[in-house]
Amino acid sequence: MPVRVGIERLIDGPDRTLIAGRRVGLVCNPASIDGAFRHSADRLAAPGDWTLTALFGPQHGFHSDLQENMIESPHARDAKRRVPVHSLYSETREPTREMLADVEVLVVDLQDVGTRIYTYIYTMANCLRAARRHGLRVVVCDRPNPIGGERIEGATLDPAYASFVGQFAIPMRHGLTIGEAARLFNDHFGIGAAVDVVPMEGWRRSMYFDQTGLPFVLPSPNIPTFETTVVYPGGVLFEGTVLSEGRGTNKPFELIGAPWIDGERFADAMNARGLPGVFFRPAFFEPTFQKQAQQLCGGCQVHVTNRDTFAPMRAAVEMLAEFRREAPNKVMWRDPPYEYEHEKLPIDILYGSDRLRRAIDTGQDGTAVTGEWPRDEEAFRKLRKKFLLY
Repeated sequence: MPVRVGIERLIDGPDRTLIAGRRVGLVCNPASIDGAFRHSADRLAAPGDWTLTALFGPQHGFHSDLQENMIESPHARDAKRRVPVHSLYSETREPTREMLADVEVLVVDLQDVGTRIYTYIYTMANCLRAARRHGLRVVVCDRPNPIGGERIEGATLDPAYASFVGQFAIPMRHGLTIGEAARLFNDHFGIGAAVDVVPMEGWRRSMYFDQTGLPFVLPSPNIPTFETTVVYPGGVLFEGTVLSEGRGTNKPFELIGAPWIDGERFADAMNARGLPGVFFRPAFFEPTFQKQAQQLCGGCQVHVTNRDTFAPMRAAVEMLAEFRREAPNKVMWRDPPYEYEHEKLPIDILYGSDRLRRAIDTGQDGTAVTGEWPRDEEAFRKLRKKFLLY
């Protein structure tokens, strides 16, 4: 039996009492569908014991049509459902009083990808803050963590490096569903909103997305496939560099390289490191947009051969160390601004501290960085336990 997502329980099950007789706002995007491809906005706009009064879109927009990151989306009006569409990646990232004027319950139904820097969990957190401030309830409809709920990887974010790609002290790969993140953020990190989480049925922590029986819709333009989510917790670190992370190709976060890199030599060096569950295939590619656009890049494609042993963050750290070894005099780190941060370097807010950058720049091996993670990972495993739903 396919997993039954939270929005189905909210509309078709006993949890419908949470919105019965209420004016409802919905935070969603194209991935907000049920197991039969029905979009949450259509389901809530259909006749029922509630009224859909507003839609809200996260980064990339309600239609997820804005390819580039850090491009704000406009406010609009939805012609089909005849309600306003408010952008939460605009001059504001938190719903305003005016946006919530005709809303009694705010429903959040977003597909997360299980990585700390993915902004949808912070859009959800900002909705909780706004709801507390304006006296509303929030209903978070749970969805699968596409890379499972068991593995945790990476150092805990240093609060001094908090940003819109990391508001809370959690590891990069956190193993939470968006509903569990709502519970953690609201209770442990003290948001204190009135929130209900509608759980899934049939989801187990060991499940990857392709084991859920659910259709996969890209949650944002550069997460085109489920396989992208598997490499993303490490591949996203390359957004903090001048290297191409494969944006502008059909394999974002799998293709990594730069014009000054010999792909054959680089891939051989990476495979010699003996990392489990992964093969680095030599690759040459030309991004059509974003970094290194129209430039022939050498590097590799990251092929996951065993996702149960593959550690995406460790692989990325080892790759960064090898890129530095291959071109020690080349500038590696991207300058700010990045995601509303204008002073700190993008790599630092992505990693969650300056530790990775300093280690790479001083020629330390990747294990000098990854060896620091187990203590943080175990501490977070204990912390998150009381907020888990499955």
